[in-house]
Amino acid sequence: MPTPNNPPFPAALRLFSVVVIIVLIIGAGLFFAPVLVKPGWPWAVTPFNARFLGGFYTAEMVVMAALLFWNRWSPGRLVLVMAFIFTAIVSVASFVNLGYFNFGRKAPWLWFLVYLGSVAVSGMFLWRARARPSAKGVTLSSAWRGYMPVESVILGLYGVGLLLFPLTFSSIWPWPVDAFHAQVYSAIFLAGAGGIYLVWRSAPREELLVLGLAQFLVGLLAILGLVITDAAVHRIDWTATGTLCWLALFGWIGISGVFKLYAASRYFMSQSAS
Repeated sequence: MPTPNNPPFPAALRLFSVVVIIVLIIGAGLFFAPVLVKPGWPWAVTPFNARFLGGFYTAEMVVMAALLFWNRWSPGRLVLVMAFIFTAIVSVASFVNLGYFNFGRKAPWLWFLVYLGSVAVSGMFLWRARARPSAKGVTLSSAWRGYMPVESVILGLYGVGLLLFPLTFSSIWPWPVDAFHAQVYSAIFLAGAGGIYLVWRSAPREELLVLGLAQFLVGLLAILGLVITDAAVHRIDWTATGTLCWLALFGWIGISGVFKLYAASRYFMSQSAS
């Protein structure tokens, strides 16, 4: 239910969320139906990059649906902050790598329109609500209070590494990743780091739940996408050190999400019991 410190979002933001979800459904097609979606994508993507991107867009679609479901400042604050970080970084990476885009097609123009529009809309709503305090949060255990800053720093540092030194920091990935894709992927880690830091500072139940769901889906779909794609092309060396490190990284992200979901569910159950 809406409360004074957790009011509903305006109708304009709900409309924006619907539009974004429609766009994300197309992106999710890279995971579920890459053969159909890849020909219309704004740039050429390899099978592994397509499935990885599709998995992330699927996770993002679920998170945006959460914003529509709750329609409250919490978890909307978290969703908007992560969306702003992600779209801003991807927009910059896209401008830096314009050579990947064929502007004789409509898709690249739509790509920049959607991403720059998302940066503008999410940034505007965050700016307007900059003085609003976060919704009432739960009291995190000492273990969570100690763990989440470390998690945020690790993801943030790796994201910065992918952004500034893309070929070096993407060298552990199981498939070849060029500089453009590495910089796009940096946005995933930096958005996650920002979201974790935000929840650590103040942890409304809904935000802890949405953050856990996002991390769980990103970790699960990244690994599942790798398995599905390699089953068709057989190019992954599953015993390589880099592959094992990559699996450990995304496995950690997914498991961390599961524990956040568990913690959030306990808080919801304790609230219901009271």
